[in-house]
Amino acid sequence: VQLVESGGGLVQPGGSLRLSCAASGFTFSTYAMSWHRQAPGKERELVARIRSAGGSTNYADSVKGRFTISRDNAKNTVYLQMNSLKPEDTAVYYCNAWRVRWDGVELDYWGQGTQVTVSS
Repeated sequence: VQLVESGGGLVQPGGSLRLSCAASGFTFSTYAMSWHRQAPGKERELVARIRSAGGSTNYADSVKGRFTISRDNAKNTVYLQMNSLKPEDTAVYYCNAWRVRWDGVELDYWGQGTQVTVSS
């Protein structure tokens, strides 16, 4: 199983970035996918989630209206479009894949993270 994030970097306040997470080694379309972030000295927090069917999404209040999560099951990739970025969005962003197996076991995979820095 592999989740590989890309697209992070340094951007000025008000700018945009699009993160990508390429998945392999599991049946991508059957997993809920999400983005989480962790800033220095803070706990990891959920940013956005999209269900396996691709229709339902939810967002942290701090990013609603600015970030959009989407997925392409044909490409085994999930995206996070981030607009109107603020310095407080600075963090390492992690991709997560999650589902509950038929026997109740939770399957939970993480990427290695990509740094997003918002600064002038």
